[in-house]
Amino acid sequence: MINSRVCSLRWSCLRIPYIPDKPLSRAARVSLSCPRRLLATASAVSQAKKKEKVIVVSGPTGAGKSRLALELAKRLNGEIISADSVQVYQGLDIGSAKPSPSDRKEIPHHLVNILHPSEDYSVGQFFEDARQATRCILDNGRVPIVVGGTGLYLRWYMYGKPDVPKASPEITSEVYSELAELQRTEDWDAAVQLVVKAGDPKAQLLAVNDWYRLRRSLEIIKSSGSPPSAFRVPYDSFREQGNSSNADGSESSDVNDSGHVIKETEPSDLDYEFMCFFLSSPRLDLYRSLDYRCEDMLLGSDGILSEAQWLLDLGLHPNSNSATKAIGYRQAMEYLLRCRQHEARSSAGEFYMFLSEFQKASRNFAKRQLTWFRNERIYHWLNASKPLETVLNFIHNAYLDESGTVVVPEHLRMSRDGSNRREALELKSYRTKNRHFVNGEDCSHILDWIRKTHKEKSIVSF
Repeated sequence: MINSRVCSLRWSCLRIPYIPDKPLSRAARVSLSCPRRLLATASAVSQAKKKEKVIVVSGPTGAGKSRLALELAKRLNGEIISADSVQVYQGLDIGSAKPSPSDRKEIPHHLVNILHPSEDYSVGQFFEDARQATRCILDNGRVPIVVGGTGLYLRWYMYGKPDVPKASPEITSEVYSELAELQRTEDWDAAVQLVVKAGDPKAQLLAVNDWYRLRRSLEIIKSSGSPPSAFRVPYDSFREQGNSSNADGSESSDVNDSGHVIKETEPSDLDYEFMCFFLSSPRLDLYRSLDYRCEDMLLGSDGILSEAQWLLDLGLHPNSNSATKAIGYRQAMEYLLRCRQHEARSSAGEFYMFLSEFQKASRNFAKRQLTWFRNERIYHWLNASKPLETVLNFIHNAYLDESGTVVVPEHLRMSRDGSNRREALELKSYRTKNRHFVNGEDCSHILDWIRKTHKEKSIVSF
């Protein structure tokens, strides 16, 4: 009865049409309507039973993981679960490189277009939604393929989430009331001090204007009497187990460069048999590709600037919530606000400054992703510069292999180590070379668009 209910909802899972002026209600997010008790299904299975396989494809932004996952899903009768913190939002299509409507029609995608940009989305919510989607897909006899570059999403998805108490409606309302006026007046420092005094000194380390996490911290303190840091993170336990194994000399969690066999945990430790692949390419190639990608997102009348304009028209401020903190959207919103403050005018120099900030933020984000996943030993690193068909065949065959061991051949192997000395010097001297926007005339159509669409929205101050 439960499974039939879950599976009957699968096709509507995240296929909700884009509604620009009306946020989705929590009840309308189909991914949350799957019975929560199903989350415990995999862990309740006897250890003697073979684990169900789940493919995880990650990589830095712009590495080509979405295309790879799409083709893999076609071969394996799979469905895709997005692990992208921006693709969850309606209307943020260009900046998040969201799969096209035709791609989503051909292959079911989960956790795409499930929220209005005014709503926040947390790693805990992702864990619940993604695990339920996984169960739905497996119960339909298909292959779950989780794809995205949000490292914390993927870590919790595989290893589990901390057993942090859920706040009661009364506590949630109380916390909201305590912080509402401070948020309205944008007094972030005072709000942080309020939470620090309540019992969480680490609130001072939160990113500025991360109101969701600040509220959540206060909710946890009021619910349990302890700060969030007091609760055990499952991933840390796995890492400690791996370290103690290494000390005994019995098991290594390091990559074997000759064969690339990776074992961080015993298979029985995790709910599924996760087959994890990290797609990357040499840093110089990746940076150049990202610079071009940022340019591409500005082409046409419906690019990232148009989406940023829509966010502003909704009354959202840059860097004020999850959606408006996203790379590209934050920079575009700030640029358009500056234009509005100057009677909808922008010089070519101001546009190129915005483009440079956008490109730099994208490269820095990719660098942070590489650093994060370098420490995630469960991933097999693959060279994204190799032909797609070659990478596709390898993952396809690895999935069908029942030996339980994945060995990456030398020609597909991508080193997870940092840059060598030569590459480090080349990266230090790296300079962006645009292919679409080179001189002042190349951006004239964008400056005209800004004047035309923003003149009536001009403001004296923000």
